[in-house]
Amino acid sequence: MESLLKDFELENKDHSIEGLSKWRSAVSLVKNPRRRFRNVADLVKRLQAQEKLKKIQGTIRAVIFAQRAALQFKEAVGATEYKLSEKTREAGFGIEPDDIASIVRGHDHKNLRKVGKVEGIASKLSVSIDEGVSQHSINSRQEVYGVNRYTEKPSKNFLMFVWDALHDVTLIILIVCAIVSIGIGLPTEGWPKGVYDGVGIILSIFLVVFVTAISDYKQSLQFQDLDKEKKKIFVHVTRDGKRQKISIFDLVVGDIVHLSTGDQVPADGIFISGYSLLIDESSLSGESEPANIEAERPFLLSGTKVQDGQGKMIVTTVGMRTEWGKLMETLSEGGEDETPLQVKLNGVATVIGKIGLTFSVLTFVVLTIRFVVEKALYGEFSNWSSTDALKLLDYFAIAVTILVVAIPEGLPLAVTLSLAFSMKKLMNDRALVRHLSACETMGSANCICTDKTGTLTTNHMVVDKIWICEKTTEIKGNESVEKLKSEISEEVISIFLQAIFQNTSSEVVNDKEGKKAILGTPTESALLEFGLLSGGDFDAQRRDYKILKVEPFNSSRKKMSVLVGLPDGGVRAFCKGASEIVLKLCDKIIDSNGTAVDLPEEKAKNVNDVINGFACEALRTLCLAVKDINETEGETNIPDDGYTLIAIVGIKDPVRPGVKEAVQTCQKAGITVRMVTGDNINTARAIAKECGILTEGGVAIEGPAFRDLSPEQMKDIIPRIQVMARSLPLDKHTLVTNLRNMIGDVVAVTGDGTNDAPALHESDIGLAMGIAGTEVAKENADVIIMDDNFTTIVNVAKWGRAIYINIQKFVQFQLTVNVVALVTNFVSACITGSAPLTAVQLLWVNLIMDTLGALALATEPPNDGLMERLPVGRRASFITKPMWRNIFGQSIYQLIVLGVLNFDGKRLLGLTGSDATAVLNTVIFNTFVFCQVFNEINSREIEKINIFRGMFDSGIFFTVIFSTVAFQAIIVEFLGTFANTVPLNWQLWLLSVLIGAVSMPISAILKCIPVERDTTTKHHDGYEALPSGPELA
Repeated sequence: MESLLKDFELENKDHSIEGLSKWRSAVSLVKNPRRRFRNVADLVKRLQAQEKLKKIQGTIRAVIFAQRAALQFKEAVGATEYKLSEKTREAGFGIEPDDIASIVRGHDHKNLRKVGKVEGIASKLSVSIDEGVSQHSINSRQEVYGVNRYTEKPSKNFLMFVWDALHDVTLIILIVCAIVSIGIGLPTEGWPKGVYDGVGIILSIFLVVFVTAISDYKQSLQFQDLDKEKKKIFVHVTRDGKRQKISIFDLVVGDIVHLSTGDQVPADGIFISGYSLLIDESSLSGESEPANIEAERPFLLSGTKVQDGQGKMIVTTVGMRTEWGKLMETLSEGGEDETPLQVKLNGVATVIGKIGLTFSVLTFVVLTIRFVVEKALYGEFSNWSSTDALKLLDYFAIAVTILVVAIPEGLPLAVTLSLAFSMKKLMNDRALVRHLSACETMGSANCICTDKTGTLTTNHMVVDKIWICEKTTEIKGNESVEKLKSEISEEVISIFLQAIFQNTSSEVVNDKEGKKAILGTPTESALLEFGLLSGGDFDAQRRDYKILKVEPFNSSRKKMSVLVGLPDGGVRAFCKGASEIVLKLCDKIIDSNGTAVDLPEEKAKNVNDVINGFACEALRTLCLAVKDINETEGETNIPDDGYTLIAIVGIKDPVRPGVKEAVQTCQKAGITVRMVTGDNINTARAIAKECGILTEGGVAIEGPAFRDLSPEQMKDIIPRIQVMARSLPLDKHTLVTNLRNMIGDVVAVTGDGTNDAPALHESDIGLAMGIAGTEVAKENADVIIMDDNFTTIVNVAKWGRAIYINIQKFVQFQLTVNVVALVTNFVSACITGSAPLTAVQLLWVNLIMDTLGALALATEPPNDGLMERLPVGRRASFITKPMWRNIFGQSIYQLIVLGVLNFDGKRLLGLTGSDATAVLNTVIFNTFVFCQVFNEINSREIEKINIFRGMFDSGIFFTVIFSTVAFQAIIVEFLGTFANTVPLNWQLWLLSVLIGAVSMPISAILKCIPVERDTTTKHHDGYEALPSGPELA
């Protein structure tokens, strides 16, 4: 089978038009393209979006180049005169939406100066830069300037799904056959007998259509919920003088937005203030070089990303008036990329469909030839009646219905159903899947590279120890803080508090209740909290000192520095960050007397011992340092050395509950967990041991040492690396690349920062943190872990495995039905000249095996046993040898039973009388259906004998089985007129059920038959592949 599917291979994360169009051209037999390809990317719309993006990029590049090259020319050109409409004037605003939009979009410096720069813009928008938008003006702003949403394609209603389902070519042919049957039947057989066959087919078709439409509609609602969740982005704004977090969709023109590293610019706007603000405009302009935003270059465009720094902007344009809004309208029509499993199953459906088409044609040809030959033998060849026409029409309908059953349209759609169901469940479990393929791929992951902070730990940080004036103090509430203050001089306390309050990107604000609240990263929040506890006043500090320059913290620098203007006119620099890095910048230290003294090498070693001591207690260590700068040195340059060490702070971040158990679950499941952190090696080791990540024989390495390894050394050591400390984002990217390319691992990677984006993109599954993660990280991720919890990652892996195994179960079940239905009808047609299963009966079977089968088997929740086996390999065959064994074993049993009933059933069952043939055909139909019902239960486990474990945990499975049996009874007992069945006595009902039930012990026997498997030797973390066969029961 795999050799036939070579055109249906799609690499994970292959989003190219060429990659996506290759398999489409190989699909040659599709019953209903509208339904089959509903959940794949619309390549035409995607090409249109790419063209639109190129056009927008060209326009923006032209504007930027014109701005750089023709600034002097612009000075000479007169500014545009702006006119106000009555609506805008009555609302209290001084500029039209399109006018202000053109200033920012066109980078129009001249007209910006004319309106009075950012202050003039704020005045025309009736907003205070310090206080922000007032709550009561939001409605009027939305009425005049619009809402921050882009136009989206309207969702489909239920009737549209019914219409899609009716586009099945084979169903259309059957409807035509049914109408012709009624047209011929009425004049020949009269009312109502002449319409029974035709009406039966039509009713069956509408049953199939409505059940299919209901299933598809429910899927679409689940995807809509997921899509809404994906688009939830929150931004910090100042409104009514208070800083608050709001949805990007609630943003209005005039809002004062706070930007920091990793944020997405939520609307077009103008820069107010900030430090080192670097904007990545490549998504709009195509330019890879980031733009430095400052007062001279103040224009910010929606959809661009903050690469570094922080700042404030005033929103000038929202929604569809921005270039990003226009682009997103087109991009949203491109659809979601199909997954590798969907593509592979499209291939399986195509191959089986071709086989089915051959059987269908052969069945019709054989039945027709037999009929014609019989007429010739009886000398009736020249005498044709409407009854003969009905007979031939019936043969054609049977052939078409065989085709309906033979083309397993439900295979690729079952993947979508399973993914929709799983993603909805995962969303409830705090994991938001952004890309469908991630669910599948996560089931194959055998390596997780995880961050430490916030993922393995709680991310609720508190200052636990402080080393200052050569003394260590353990912080336990107010008493220890007061004791610390009493032991060191006021000058040292003052400089220490300055280092905390001046050198921070976080803020202390008043919340809605008027209480103090800290906005910022957990590490900085812990420091600020300690500063407030020590009696510091954040607002007073910021009021009295002027911040001149800031170098924000990032994962490459691992430190933050700030230059501050003192009240007396002096200049002071503060630096904080990773202890070893900041310590190297210091040549002085505040000693036990509170005096700054030289820091010789011996004393530096003692300080290093303190750092390592804190780290071994699993504390995150930070060094705080200060330097007074002479005016001759130039106040705009932040120094790189000559600092005085103030203190070492040890911050506690406890391990999350349940993480150790989750790591053990991963290890049992053949998933190696590696911790990649920017923390000190000793802190990383301590946390890794506590979590169970660092085991005997495992390697803990630092980023700099890892970078210096040769390719040969990397190949040798990478499988054993369990901890990487003091790593840069580049180290994480290198590790992920080598794990995938050198070792062949399927790698999942967690990330939260902007610089994690390359590693997230390079990995097989990128996992971004929902709480601590930046928008840049989330955009490059496949799954967003909403609670930042490692246990949730393990849950995603479990669901990934469930999806894969559920689809395998469904494929096994459907292929068995395919084989039996095709062979039974074909052989019977060849030998007896009639098909035992009529068109209506085959349509019911198609519903059982397609929509209902997918609902039952593709939506089963995961069980703990899934995490007790090794992951599926990257190149593993989807239809495994155990599956083929089960398919052929069950098919042979069913074919033997149905064959015996078909050819010798009357004698065996003692059937006599005029209705003997009708009773026998009903028994065959009933037996066939019950064989499928019990085989559906058998298919719950491919290799394990105990098929009942967890069956009643799946409400959908139980409901489908119950509904199938109930409706089968109704068809046989009450709908015989339309379904060509007759009521059966209880003995024949019992026989049908028993024959079906025998498939269960046969299934158990089949699972005891060993089949050749690809055996995996010991996994590199020490776990062996689990055995297969009856011992797994």
